[in-house]
Amino acid sequence: MRKYIIERELPGIGAMSPAELGAAATQSNRALAELAPRVQWQSSYIAGDKSFCVYLAEDEAAILRHADLSGFPASTITEIRRVIDPATATTG
Repeated sequence: MRKYIIERELPGIGAMSPAELGAAATQSNRALAELAPRVQWQSSYIAGDKSFCVYLAEDEAAILRHADLSGFPASTITEIRRVIDPATATTG
């Protein structure tokens, strides 16, 4: 499985209530269940009118299929090649 960041343009998502976000997650989970084990959702970050989602997937096609089934657009899909954090500075 490869790791991806998916940028989704979703006007109004930053103002959604917890109940609305829960309903959106439920909608996404239904699509994920249909596609399992080809795609897995790890987490999402909401910023303004966008969400940035971290997924594990076989390929971009699986992510695009999830977007079709869930109704949440995949505006930009970027494969994550490496991860660094503050501890990376000490591994030289």
